[in-house]
Amino acid sequence: MPIIHLTTFIAAPIERVFDLSRSIELHKKSMAHHREQAVAGTTMGLINLNETVTWKAKHLMRTRVLQVQITAMERPFSFTDEMKKGSFKSMKHEHHFKAIENGTLMIDVFKYEAPFGGLGRFFSGLYLSAYLEKLLEQRNLMIKEYAESNKWKHVLDPGFAGTN
Repeated sequence: MPIIHLTTFIAAPIERVFDLSRSIELHKKSMAHHREQAVAGTTMGLINLNETVTWKAKHLMRTRVLQVQITAMERPFSFTDEMKKGSFKSMKHEHHFKAIENGTLMIDVFKYEAPFGGLGRFFSGLYLSAYLEKLLEQRNLMIKEYAESNKWKHVLDPGFAGTN
């Protein structure tokens, strides 16, 4: 089973990074070039323990639908989402957050199993792992951008009327 492990430093408080990571709106913004939409379950705000979201997006030349559920959460240190329905044979994404002196370390552990047995494993090694890692990196860069500027207020503070 392939595992993607990413560590991203973000110069912002752990609570802010944790909440931005659960934001449906910010996720949609980070995947806008794939026309990703939340079409069922929790479709706005912050997703919480035991809630599901169904994503619809264009990936690898096809429209894909992926339903995930938050199966574990310890605010603000970790949460896990797992595939309930989708194109993978299995998928589990652990999000870990560690407060450090000058910000937060955000750690992703993304485990998945491609369908189609040996052919799926071959495709995963050849292309899919790199594709998924790039998607996670894009998402993390957007979380970092929002957390380190005043943009986070547009996502987490509905009363905020300022700019940047």
